[in-house]
Amino acid sequence: MRFLDTTLRDGEQAPGVSMTPDEKVEVARALDSAGVSFIEAGSACTGEGERETISEVTAQKLDATVTSFARGIQRDIDHALDCGVDGVNLVVPASDRHVETKVGSSHEEVLDRTADLVAYAKDHGLWVEVIGEDGSRADLDYLDRLAAASFDAGADRVCYADTVGHAGPERTAEVVGVLAEHGPTSAHTHDDLGLGVTNALAAINAGADLVHATVNGIGERAGNVALEEVAMALKHVYDVDTVDTTQLYRLGEVVARTTGMRPAPNKAVTGENAFAHESGIHTDGTLKDDRMYEPYPPEQVGRERRIVLGKHTGRAGARAALSEHDVEVTDEELGRVVERVKEMAGRGKRVTDADLLAVAEDVTDHERDRRVELLEVTATSGSSVPSAAIRLDVDGEEVVASGTGSGPVDSAVSAVKSAVKDFGDAHLKSYHVDAVTGGTDAVVTVEVTMAREDREVTVAHSDADITRASVTAMVDALDRLLTESPRATPTADD
Repeated sequence: MRFLDTTLRDGEQAPGVSMTPDEKVEVARALDSAGVSFIEAGSACTGEGERETISEVTAQKLDATVTSFARGIQRDIDHALDCGVDGVNLVVPASDRHVETKVGSSHEEVLDRTADLVAYAKDHGLWVEVIGEDGSRADLDYLDRLAAASFDAGADRVCYADTVGHAGPERTAEVVGVLAEHGPTSAHTHDDLGLGVTNALAAINAGADLVHATVNGIGERAGNVALEEVAMALKHVYDVDTVDTTQLYRLGEVVARTTGMRPAPNKAVTGENAFAHESGIHTDGTLKDDRMYEPYPPEQVGRERRIVLGKHTGRAGARAALSEHDVEVTDEELGRVVERVKEMAGRGKRVTDADLLAVAEDVTDHERDRRVELLEVTATSGSSVPSAAIRLDVDGEEVVASGTGSGPVDSAVSAVKSAVKDFGDAHLKSYHVDAVTGGTDAVVTVEVTMAREDREVTVAHSDADITRASVTAMVDALDRLLTESPRATPTADD
């Protein structure tokens, strides 16, 4: 069983998603590293810019077969050839509404044109997959004829496409079963009814040996079937290996960062909460047996288990969270920490690592010496290039850094990143605006997670100035990381 990943084509068609050439190359390399067999790099017919991007992907000399989307037009194949791809995903109309209404043709004309185009592509050395668009709403007898004509013309495989997420598993199995009698068959499913994975598995059971998918399930409307979900369903339930699953989380993070689309917290495999535990009963059980409340260990997809603090937190969870920061408390102090954490969460506040540690310090009467203090932050924008500068006090020594970006916040974040570059591998792992109050005097809450070596800390800070809120949160997180780690010697910028 193999995957054809279409994140760079179908995924990028999601509203608001646009990747730069460098970002597409980064995603393609990550897919290749994870062992994805086919990568649809884009649509060469889109324009010169897209063709240049596809060419950059093909120039990477990946192990994966790199393809381009192509309509049922010869010049689309020619454009794909100009990009140096290994193959094309030739999409032709299949349902009556696509044949008659969309392209104004007839079924017989589509069959003849498809055969000619397949032969043309094969004559030019391309791998060819024929996709009957809107196949889930097409006449099965016609799909049968389309598959026969495609293979007779030399196609390498055909694909069942549930283009609008219309079908259920029974229809999927019926169609794929017929197509697979002719030769290698793929499945392209969407998640409009929440049946993307179900339909993909039904297709595999009916004879499909290749699934089209996107990372994190991004794509038009409700998205495509998620590569990581199908991969883990096959591995965990059916003991079928497809890709290197230990790279799935990293792959998801790369795509989330480059597309700006983060998975929903409760999304399977790559969602923030997939391996997070807050409930006292669940946390206690998980700490006693890590398989108690998880189907498979997080390490299997390159993740770590997280203990989340909130109003359901129990003593075992709080002690485990404190131990991650090398903080020890007595049983009596632990009880007071849990009480304070639940009180904070009960007021609707998200309890971060910094909140927990501040509570523990207060309960134990321990005064922590800060290692990093924010002295000043300035940011400018307007007609000039947005820039920012910060001054920090680190272990009594002043560190100055500056940065530029797409706006004042981006510039300030760049400045902080520049300032912390001398502290091992301290880096910003995640950043998001958690809440904004209304009105002209609105207060924004920024939450960041910073990581260093094998530690990470989440901090939230509120301020009327989003730039200051962002920088303060990052500096506080950095301070926590450095306080809990061996001392590092800062280097001030000249």
